[in-house]
Amino acid sequence: MSREIERKYLLSAAADDVLKRQDVTFVSREYMYQTYLAYAGDQELRIRKIVAPDGAVRFTHTFKAGHGMSREEIEYAISEDIYEQLLRRLNAVPLEKVRTTVESGGLRCEIDEYKQVQLAVVEVEFTDEDAARAFQPPAWFGRELGAEEEFRNKTLWLKLQTPTFAQG
Repeated sequence: MSREIERKYLLSAAADDVLKRQDVTFVSREYMYQTYLAYAGDQELRIRKIVAPDGAVRFTHTFKAGHGMSREEIEYAISEDIYEQLLRRLNAVPLEKVRTTVESGGLRCEIDEYKQVQLAVVEVEFTDEDAARAFQPPAWFGRELGAEEEFRNKTLWLKLQTPTFAQG
């Protein structure tokens, strides 16, 4: 299994405002639709539909295990047919987000703006835990969210599955 090592921060500005900064360079932007198939304890299975600005679409299936800064992760491509079958079977509302990837200070940063909730976060992935622990976030990052369950994608997705949201 591969390991995902990342730190996550609250972002108080919109991605377009961050892009106006002199120390930030735009890399890419994608639209994501994320749905969880199963979750128990510290393990989760999810599917994603990822749409590039040019209309190219890809689909992934991901297994993650663990909590905190370092987690096990297995991700691989799946076909549109498999994605649609799983999505239909669940009858769930996907979590929608726009991911803007930027470079700043020699690091690649992913800004996620969630479409169904008022939230924007920035994540930075690292090659090892020492680099992650040594990281000093730039001033445009907000407070760190790594250990806060309410800001995890799975938690945000679960809130969308409530009858109140579906009726509203």
